Amino acid sequence: MSVRAIRGAVTLDVDETQHLHHRTQELVEALMVANGLTPDDVISVLFTCTPDIVSDFPAAAARALGFGAVPLMCAQEMAVPGALPRVVRVLMHVETARPRPEVTHVYLHEAVSLRQDLAQ
Repeated sequence: MSVRAIRGAVTLDVDETQHLHHRTQELVEALMVANGLTPDDVISVLFTCTPDIVSDFPAAAARALGFGAVPLMCAQEMAVPGALPRVVRVLMHVETARPRPEVTHVYLHEAVSLRQDLAQ
């Protein structure tokens, strides 16, 4: 087993708690499925949000998916002028047998524009 870092991002249409939770769970579930993971494989998760997201913590949405024993942290992205608004990003550290080139990063909704080279 190796430790790998998996990236992903999703955008919100509005900054509302229920929508934030839905989109965050959509992203986390997509990362897990794409990489054949279970919560036991996850070492830690760092979520970041653009400064225009204040309704709740993305980690709260992940806990509802069974990540209660996984260390989760939320932080705020830099406020870069002209940057894509309402973005939740994730950096997930996992144990996996997959070689680095076979790790799948997931970018959903408008976030595909952030990394078109990695987006599904």
